[in-house]
Amino acid sequence: MRNRGPRPLSRPSDAMASGFWTRPRAGATSILPPSSKWNLTFEYRSASGRNASFAELANELVSLQVDVIVTRGTPAALAARSATATIPLVMAAAGDPVAIARSPNRPAQNMTGFGASARGVERKRVEILKEMLPNISRIAAITNLSNPSRQAEWWEVEAAARSLSVEPRVLDVRAATDIERSFDLARSWDATALVVGSDTLIQTNQSLVVQLAASHRLPAIYTFRDFVDAGGLVSYGASLSDLYRRAAGYVDKILMGVQPRDLPIEPGGDLELVVNTKTASVLGIAVPATMVSRAHVVE
Repeated sequence: MRNRGPRPLSRPSDAMASGFWTRPRAGATSILPPSSKWNLTFEYRSASGRNASFAELANELVSLQVDVIVTRGTPAALAARSATATIPLVMAAAGDPVAIARSPNRPAQNMTGFGASARGVERKRVEILKEMLPNISRIAAITNLSNPSRQAEWWEVEAAARSLSVEPRVLDVRAATDIERSFDLARSWDATALVVGSDTLIQTNQSLVVQLAASHRLPAIYTFRDFVDAGGLVSYGASLSDLYRRAAGYVDKILMGVQPRDLPIEPGGDLELVVNTKTASVLGIAVPATMVSRAHVVE
């Protein structure tokens, strides 16, 4: 259960099924994991950018009596936790998985998984922009502050920008109609760069966000590489493919009898720096050689 659009499987969830899947019928995927004897069927559900839909989707999966629910994102994980205390839940990528699953007041014994962020990563994104664009003076952060994970990220961006003598401003987007307006506000405010959040709404409107950044000629850094694959400038964050592969390992162990509470929650994944040199060239940006040399992928 995730927050993106209608594709049956994206690259990260392809990674989860990596190499073992066929398509026996529309909307489902059967796979045979190498370390088990289970034939698995994926029941895919997407909220298509509407966080309010997660509760209904989670309840639907519970009614189907699935064996495991895998989620991506904090809203999906919270909805799944509310829907069941018995079906194992694996968070493939959540903002703060420990806080979600191990609340002191009501720990979820059926929940485990992985985080999509790490301490200090927002500061690093601001530093990457400053390294790429030494003369930036104003950074706008486009994010959805109604998402519990995004408020803390904005505070980190704000502190990092001020420490580098860059003026920060947050542009709160809570509906698709807010996205274009936020870019107009960034331009009218004379923002010289953007930090783009990873909320459901923003991810669902990935193409629009990348197009607006290009049309406004605003250099932007993103959380995940799929934005760079779509033409964005640069990303720094967890590898979703790596997180999904690790989640698949947890699913396999759970199906073999391991309890979710016995699988450690890991708050962060491997971080990757991805640079799109073609986009940089269009924007007139000379990517520093030191950045190119340490980038995981240069496109």
